[in-house]
Amino acid sequence: MELRRYALLLWRWLWLILLGAVLGGAAAFGVSWQTTPVYESSTTLLISQARASSASPDYTALLTSERLAKTYAELLRKRPVLDAVIAGLQLSTDAETLAAHVRTSAVRDTQLLVLTVDATSPQRAADIANQIVDVFGQQNRDLQTGRYAESERILDQELAKLQVDIDKSQAGLDALTPPLGAAAQAEQARLQALQAQQKDSYTSLLKSLQEIRLAEVQTTDSVNVVESAKAELTPARPRTIVNTLLGAIVGLMLALGVVLLVEYLDDTVKSSEDVAGLIDTMTLSTIAQIGGKEPYQKLVTITEPRAAIAEAYRMLRVNVDFASIDRPVQTLLVTSSGPEEGKSTTAANLAIAIAQAGKRVILVDADLRRPTLHKIFRLPAERGVTTALLQSGTPLESHLARTGIRNLTLMPSGPLPPNPSELLGSQRMVELIEQLRQRADVVVFDSPPALPVVDATILARACDATLLVVLAKRTRSGALRRTREQLAQAGAHVLGVVLNRVPNTRGSAYYSYYGDGRRDKRLRATSLPFMRNEQSAPAQSWIEKSQLVEMPDSNSNGVAP
Repeated sequence: MELRRYALLLWRWLWLILLGAVLGGAAAFGVSWQTTPVYESSTTLLISQARASSASPDYTALLTSERLAKTYAELLRKRPVLDAVIAGLQLSTDAETLAAHVRTSAVRDTQLLVLTVDATSPQRAADIANQIVDVFGQQNRDLQTGRYAESERILDQELAKLQVDIDKSQAGLDALTPPLGAAAQAEQARLQALQAQQKDSYTSLLKSLQEIRLAEVQTTDSVNVVESAKAELTPARPRTIVNTLLGAIVGLMLALGVVLLVEYLDDTVKSSEDVAGLIDTMTLSTIAQIGGKEPYQKLVTITEPRAAIAEAYRMLRVNVDFASIDRPVQTLLVTSSGPEEGKSTTAANLAIAIAQAGKRVILVDADLRRPTLHKIFRLPAERGVTTALLQSGTPLESHLARTGIRNLTLMPSGPLPPNPSELLGSQRMVELIEQLRQRADVVVFDSPPALPVVDATILARACDATLLVVLAKRTRSGALRRTREQLAQAGAHVLGVVLNRVPNTRGSAYYSYYGDGRRDKRLRATSLPFMRNEQSAPAQSWIEKSQLVEMPDSNSNGVAP
């Protein structure tokens, strides 16, 4: 049941949900269409770690390799590198702005590093990415070799000095020409010994220089380009199709949220299930919206007897009979929680439906504040309830009006009194109700709304049963609950609820069973007596003659029709 309710809710608000999706998608498409396209270019780098002293790598070496890749990923976006790139490519930007367009990410469990650059030009994005790699590689090499530069410089100086000394010793030896005397031979031996010592020192320094250079190579990390960046002609963003779909989804979700919020905040009564859940009272009938601007056009049981709404009133009459089997109802009060909920129209059409079933009916307009029934039947209201209450010596028939409808008599409100509650709660009103009981099979009372004034509560206590009219999608749950509690405290017997102006959600085939709902041609050709304001119409009016063919008269001694 809940699933069906949610399905009906979505079906009722489907237009808003679809509108939200369309608006969201259109907005995302418009923004994407106006956005300048951005292109991305990526290059992949291999970070080669310096060879460790251990022959086999361990867990620490692996962690060091991953940390090294993350460190290089950060260094690629630092100011020294970006400033050199800007200077090399002559870009009209600064390091902070360029850094916002550069992204780096280390591939997990590998020594690979991906550098991505976005720009409004595909070629510029590729040039910047490649230039960053070149600049960083050179700076990294300079940084790594700087640790050994001073030692190499000192060794080079010592080697150069020793080479000079060796050259001097060799020049001294070359200057000695045979035959050598004893002094010359002694000098030759000294120079040869000195040269041998110098060559040994030179060899030792050269070996140290080679060891330093080997250590430099072994302890230097390298950055190698695995895949160079190239110009990608397809823009990375905006992704118009994806953005449009996401916008449509977001718009749909927002619209759905609005629908749920509206339904959550809307506490009006919408269905018979709501009525049963609020006041534990059955709904006797659901009435659709009645068309027509004039008050008399609301009498669909006369003007459109074949319409589905007229059939709903006849169904209401049947359900009233069923609901009153154990407790016969002769006086029936029709009221509502608030004004303009259709109680007068319901009372009039129900009275006509009961009269069409052959029962004598008196319809009483007990709304002494804003009477309506005399407008619906187009009858004067100079005499009625108030005159019957104040002029107790006059015959009751003098306060009744002929409607021109068989078995139906109307008692209008009469002149409006200043104290309607006191009149309706008087002993004279009780006597008037008893007199009406004796002259009709059913007496239907139309009263003011129950919540604003106390009139309906007073009458409900004096009547056999009360019929509560609820206006669908307008009567609030709290108002309906308070009305039911107020009537219960007064001792009223609430027979059931009439759900009025319910939207038509049933199929047309259901209604075609009862006819097409159009006005009868005879009714369009001839106006009803009360439509012509003819108060002296003969007892056997045209509508009565038409009803004689359809239904025999079961009232030979009742009130005047």
